Amino acid sequence: MPFRLFRAAYLLCAIIVMSLFGPFKAQAQFTLGGYSNSHYAGIHGVPNNPASAAGTHYKWDVNIAGINAAAGNTYIRFPRSILLHPPDSLESLKKNRDYFLDTTGSGKQFGWGNIDLMMPSVLYSIDELQSVAFTWRVRAMANGGNVTTEVANFFAQDFPNPSFAKRRYDMEIANGSFHWWNEFGFTYARVLKDDGSNVLKGGVTLKLLSGVAAGYAQVDNATFMMNSRTSGEINDGTLKVGYSEGIANWERPNASNYKVFGNMGLGMDIGVTYEWRETMDGLTGYDDSQWNPEADDYRLRLGVSITDLGGITYKKAPNVTDLDLRTTDVNPDDLRLRKGESWQQYYRRIQTYFTPVASAEKFRMNTPAALNLTADYNIDGRFFVNAGGRIALNAGKYDPSKTYVVSYFQVTPRYDSRYIGGYLPLSVNRNGQFDAGLGLRLGPLVIGSSTMLSNLFQKNKNRLDGFIALRIIPIKRGEGKLGCPAAQF
Repeated sequence: MPFRLFRAAYLLCAIIVMSLFGPFKAQAQFTLGGYSNSHYAGIHGVPNNPASAAGTHYKWDVNIAGINAAAGNTYIRFPRSILLHPPDSLESLKKNRDYFLDTTGSGKQFGWGNIDLMMPSVLYSIDELQSVAFTWRVRAMANGGNVTTEVANFFAQDFPNPSFAKRRYDMEIANGSFHWWNEFGFTYARVLKDDGSNVLKGGVTLKLLSGVAAGYAQVDNATFMMNSRTSGEINDGTLKVGYSEGIANWERPNASNYKVFGNMGLGMDIGVTYEWRETMDGLTGYDDSQWNPEADDYRLRLGVSITDLGGITYKKAPNVTDLDLRTTDVNPDDLRLRKGESWQQYYRRIQTYFTPVASAEKFRMNTPAALNLTADYNIDGRFFVNAGGRIALNAGKYDPSKTYVVSYFQVTPRYDSRYIGGYLPLSVNRNGQFDAGLGLRLGPLVIGSSTMLSNLFQKNKNRLDGFIALRIIPIKRGEGKLGCPAAQF
């Protein structure tokens, strides 16, 4: 029963996120494994480490448009066929046909989704030492979970199911959050030291943020029991809720909700990279003002950055309060989402069953701060091995008004030449899920997925992602055939 309230929280995220992501058919940080840490990433490497903008191969680099989207969970799997033939609505999904539950899992269950649109953006190298960049991104992210499998089964298996009656259930924490925001980033990066063998670079991105919509819900310390199909009790628990007027006044089509300047905030990325070079050459600058041939002459490159520091403050929609969930008798059917009922209507109805608790009129939704670590080894100038990790800095379970990345570790063998690149990311995330993907860079086009190969061999799937971007880079003519390493190095 309180899980139905958690579900209200989750619906606050899930319904909006699914509707937002629906047009893309697949549902972060702007990144593709191996490529984003490549010396050819240019403007696409800036969101992951602003120091990568200094001493890049390109004198200038323009992103026309790019999208990175991902979605996943640990509890529900979907057959491959549903990707090609998605259902018309969530209500039409049938258990054990359209989805399958992990009813025996021993850990807690989580779900996530994010989408990152890079709008027209540009990087410009002032000289071999310093660069500037402007990035414009539109981002949305949702997180939910911290639910034990036992509680998830209680509500996912034909709730209210009499076979689960007469048992006590405890829910220490369960939460969901959603955030949609716009950001303009202004980057400055420079070579701090270059003695020929050692190159140290630093960079910072200052961000102007504007919030479009945000919301969260969290159930704290709930204890409950279903006595029968028509009666249950909640002995303890609090529901914390907050959502912005942007969500309260949601319109169709979804894109009509986007406003460039709304709730304002500030953010920052900061990073450094170190390169060790076997030969005493250093960075020699740009050939014909377009190309820096020494950008990949390192044998080993190390990088560390902290991204997405910051947040946005929102005013809660009117009459949004926390709720004291304690009650001696409640009908579980009253807590079900009714057919045709919006999540706002559902929340207002739920308010009538419980005791309102005063809460602040504003809430702050952070951006998904993360620590990024990378090591890149140059085998022979064409073949590289990259190892990296991303660690969420604000994934603590007790703060309801947050969005956060899913921490992971990744190793990516890659082939990189001037106009062609191939990437094979192998990763494992904080939930122990392993993925193998594939990425390609063909001149100005980059496309790939960090889950593509693993999904090809899985009958049922619970996560997927995709990356595609189109850019303009300096291309010289008459230097040999495309893809010939001898002509490109």
